[in-house]
Amino acid sequence: MKAKQLSKIMKALSNENRLKLYLEIAKQEESDFDAPECNLSDIVKIFGLSPPTISHHLKELANADLITTEKRGKYLVARINKETLGEVRQILGEIEGD
Repeated sequence: MKAKQLSKIMKALSNENRLKLYLEIAKQEESDFDAPECNLSDIVKIFGLSPPTISHHLKELANADLITTEKRGKYLVARINKETLGEVRQILGEIEGD
């Protein structure tokens, strides 16, 4: 992973609400094995933030390739980008090993 991409990821996760949102999406995926995705209308209820605010945070996470989003009818679903997650884990593991 290049430094520019890692910088985007770290910037996206440096916001407390985005980090919480990212972790909630990951938690939702782990808890529902049949449908590894997160319905974001439920997330709005959990966080108590306005839909435009959630949308902004999702856009930032997507721009950093941390999540993917897909519109299904009137619902928006999000998934963790497993490839990026694996790369971030690898980098953090390397840093931890130093």
